[in-house]
Amino acid sequence: MIGTIFTRHWTHGGPRSAIITRRFAIAKIRHPCSRRPLSTAMSQPIQYDDSNPESYTTKDGVKVIERFFNVPLDYANPEGEKIRVFARHLIPKNKAKTVEEENKLPYLLYLQGGPGFEVDLQGNSAYAGEIHEQGYQTIWLDQRGTGLSTCISADTLPSRLVTDQDKADYLKHFRADSIVKDCEEIRKALLGDKPDPEDKKWTVLGQSFGGFCAITYLSFFPSALKEVFLTGGLAPLDKSPDRVYTALIPILRKRNEIYYKKYPQDIQRIRNILAYLEENKVILPNGGTLTVNRWLQLGIGLGQTGGVDRMHQLVFRVTNDLELFGKLSFKTLETIESKGLGFDGNPIYALLHEPCYCQGHAPKWSAARIVSEHPQFSWAHVKGLANTEPIYFYGEMVFPDAFDDYANLRPLKGAAEILANDSSWSPLYDVEQLRKNEVKVTAATYFDDLYVEFGLSQETASLIKNTEQYITNQLYHDGLRMESKNVIQRLFQLSKKAKDAAYD
Repeated sequence: MIGTIFTRHWTHGGPRSAIITRRFAIAKIRHPCSRRPLSTAMSQPIQYDDSNPESYTTKDGVKVIERFFNVPLDYANPEGEKIRVFARHLIPKNKAKTVEEENKLPYLLYLQGGPGFEVDLQGNSAYAGEIHEQGYQTIWLDQRGTGLSTCISADTLPSRLVTDQDKADYLKHFRADSIVKDCEEIRKALLGDKPDPEDKKWTVLGQSFGGFCAITYLSFFPSALKEVFLTGGLAPLDKSPDRVYTALIPILRKRNEIYYKKYPQDIQRIRNILAYLEENKVILPNGGTLTVNRWLQLGIGLGQTGGVDRMHQLVFRVTNDLELFGKLSFKTLETIESKGLGFDGNPIYALLHEPCYCQGHAPKWSAARIVSEHPQFSWAHVKGLANTEPIYFYGEMVFPDAFDDYANLRPLKGAAEILANDSSWSPLYDVEQLRKNEVKVTAATYFDDLYVEFGLSQETASLIKNTEQYITNQLYHDGLRMESKNVIQRLFQLSKKAKDAAYD
């Protein structure tokens, strides 16, 4: 199947045919990372100050409006502490030359992958350009705790958070359920005064974790949505991540086998690298430690386009350093640090990656537990085998020792342990609502996805009513970024395609 393209359109309820093509179904602005809370005693309703938003036009003809919103930290206590959330509003000038024309353009909200990553300024190229070409003005949200949206870091947490329990309780408000409620406040602020009820709705496109958020949105606020697009974002609807990691092990093993088949000489090279890391304390430029486990976590890149080749180049560089200098050069250490999981600058990813799957269950370091059952991922095991035996890299996984290895995670270690053992996570999905969903959902699904396992995504697709898919084995999880035109056009073509009555 590797050398072929296959496309299937599925509709809720499962496959109906064996043929290749088938239906399944603001407040005063200050630095966003200031330690001082935006407000701890605001009693007024949620407000958005649009009196003088900053605006400019990019060289490729996109009007950018910088928007800030004050929202509750805890929506169960709307009169309590507020945080500030940021979104960029983009309007393609080639689609709207006047204010009147701007007001007529429908809105599309883009939800970034993660959890815990901001979205950069977009222009009118790549996937942003393809979306704009479909006739939308777009909203690019820095999800709460990221970018300019009250970003989370050990040094930016409110000073009132003294104990690890205080910090854990605060961090629990930064999952998809709260993100979606932020989206609703933004939608009402921007579209709430539209006279036509249909114009009060917007379309959502969710990439990866952004797709998870979109499904949460479908669960609890379906009346706010015109349409939903998902790219690598058909979230498993389980109540804990255990089955997620269990399902990902076979495809992770496959990606490792593909890597070592292409670069068999790297088997011994990597064994040498791990032996060196085991014997030496290697400090990275920002004070983190390059341990055996942190090295193996670089395997997350194997699930991206070109990831196998980039891994080889890194191994080649490290091997060259060890042969020439007997140690790793600053440049190599800097390269390794930049290729990591981004935990230091985006700690939400480490803190809430496993909890982002949880509903009433504690994750209990799920990835560490599941991987421990497979000795090919254990250096303690593999180093005792013949030199021809490879050690397998990890995938998208967070382990408890990350809070020792990453310098900026160390102050959050206690909070992370509390979160890992917390079982009081609120619901993220309403399965019964999803079963009767009436909002059109169109998904790009990747057969060889190393992050959202294909089989679990199909369970979700078959459960959410009114869902159709473009499925391919020619793209990886970064398909939206690497093949923007292909993915966006496929999604919109499928969305606009009339259903055959025989499949209704």
